[in-house]
Amino acid sequence: MAAPTGDAANGETVFGKRCVTCHVVVNAEGEKLAGRAARTGPNLFQVAGHAAGTAEDFRYGKDLAAAGEAGLTWTEENFVAYVQDPHGFLRSHTGDDGARSKMSFRLKSAEDAADIYAYLVTLDEM
Repeated sequence: MAAPTGDAANGETVFGKRCVTCHVVVNAEGEKLAGRAARTGPNLFQVAGHAAGTAEDFRYGKDLAAAGEAGLTWTEENFVAYVQDPHGFLRSHTGDDGARSKMSFRLKSAEDAADIYAYLVTLDEM
């Protein structure tokens, strides 16, 4: 896996403002590394480099789960594109104009998205 290009410190700030409403980062030992008790979205622990739609204990939308089964992984490029436009990304990736994501939030800044990805990578080591 390539080293992330973003600023992890800024990613921590942006995650704390934008992502904690829906997401949490909990390691394999059950220790909460980031977020609150939110469970609207999946646990983002070790998301980087892994297949999309495969985190345990979360019910993904059928289109994201199918994309993951077909080989979609969370590279920095894919993560950044997805969080900026979840529906558009899935439609482009799958070639299905009707594909939808359960995630409706859009992060406007590609730089912030790359920073969040970098931050999540740092949590994978905890």
